[in-house]
Amino acid sequence: MSETKKIAFFEKYLTLWVALCIGAGILIGHLAGDDISVLSDLEIYNVNLPIAILIWLMIYPMMLQIDFGSIKGVGKAPKGLIWTLVINWLIKPFTMAFFAWIFFDQLYSAYIEPDMAGEYIAGAILLGVAPCTAMVFVWSYLTDGDPNYTLVQVSVNDLIILVAFVPLVGFLLGITNVTVPYGTLVASVVIFVVVPLLAGVITSKIMIQKKGEDWFKKEFLPKFKPVSIIALLLTLILLFAFQGPNILNNPLIILLIAVPLIIQTYFIFFLAWFGGRKLKLRHAVCAPASMIGASNFFELAVAVAIALFGLDSPAALVTVVGVLVEVPVMLHLVSLANKWKY
Repeated sequence: MSETKKIAFFEKYLTLWVALCIGAGILIGHLAGDDISVLSDLEIYNVNLPIAILIWLMIYPMMLQIDFGSIKGVGKAPKGLIWTLVINWLIKPFTMAFFAWIFFDQLYSAYIEPDMAGEYIAGAILLGVAPCTAMVFVWSYLTDGDPNYTLVQVSVNDLIILVAFVPLVGFLLGITNVTVPYGTLVASVVIFVVVPLLAGVITSKIMIQKKGEDWFKKEFLPKFKPVSIIALLLTLILLFAFQGPNILNNPLIILLIAVPLIIQTYFIFFLAWFGGRKLKLRHAVCAPASMIGASNFFELAVAVAIALFGLDSPAALVTVVGVLVEVPVMLHLVSLANKWKY
């Protein structure tokens, strides 16, 4: 009898924690009033320091898991990796931009001012150009994915982010008529991807040399899981404390933002899943590939949205709503992948 796989407690109820943090943040922002500016004004080069530290604490534990040595064996079965890259870099960013444009610029024109629609679209684009990293390992595990191949898929995506994120975001924002401060965009990728990635690689090498790989994976890495989640939740509290007035003035906006994000998630999953089946990928590769395409590296998207547009911007709000809707939708997609297992 096969073991029933379960998602960890914190991850399983992440949507609940996110919702509670949203409520707590809005309440804090309302009670604090203008005093919240003490935190929001702590900036260096347009980057808010408390948020930057928390986001770095979110991303660093994920980078500890990356093993670029695993990429060496990808030549034995490249089809699954190629399909993952096609979905994540040649399809997903453009469909996200399209759905965002349809909803924020067209269907929601009666609810959203035209000058604000561009920022909502920008937030969605930032989500669409950031393929998922850490949570993919959870989705892969729950769908009986090949853990080694999943690691390869995630590792290669992280390498591509280093070179493709900035130009792709710049291009898509450019066609939506949003001014792109490339200096800030590049600096965000360096701060929130390159630095934690290098720190993760150096840390893992030192720890493995000192204590061994088994100790590193079973003892060291698990200690960082709570750090990432706690940092995420504290970030959400601060973000919604800064966003509080905007949300209280327009409570419907959360639902309006969620609709195109959910549609995009299901669209990409079905495209990746049935495309993978057509390519004759085995289930253990097709399922994680579909999960990577459907989910987002929301930590990076949040960080860049804040750096580019500000803490209380519509773009930052979109990326945070992305966190809210992702977990329940992905859990449903996990159940579909298991139901359709082949």
